[in-house]
Amino acid sequence: MSRFKKIATKGINPSIETRDLIKYAGKTGNLYETLVVLSRRSNQLSIEMKEELHAKLEEFASSTDNLEEIHENREQIEISKFYERLPHPTIISQDELFEDQVYFRNPDKEEKEILSDPNDSVVDA
Repeated sequence: MSRFKKIATKGINPSIETRDLIKYAGKTGNLYETLVVLSRRSNQLSIEMKEELHAKLEEFASSTDNLEEIHENREQIEISKFYERLPHPTIISQDELFEDQVYFRNPDKEEKEILSDPNDSVVDA
């Protein structure tokens, strides 16, 4: 079963809803960091969806480009409709973030914490 079929059966509301910004800020401690995490995750999902859709539709590609031979393929239409009905990648990434399914880290913040650790002592050689 494809990853996006699981998302479709999960029941995520595809419409946009207002959200509480305090909950967003609580995930990383900073609203803007949370938005960066969400945007990067939604870009990943978008690319995955696009690649999966193109792989499935590639089966229906014809080797000849003749306008007279173009015909409707019911299965191809169903695949396209399925992907059109999926929630937007941004909405999926929000759901994943609030269910703690997204791993994120900030290397700059980790580096600053290491450099400013008061327990570390500097020894001159």
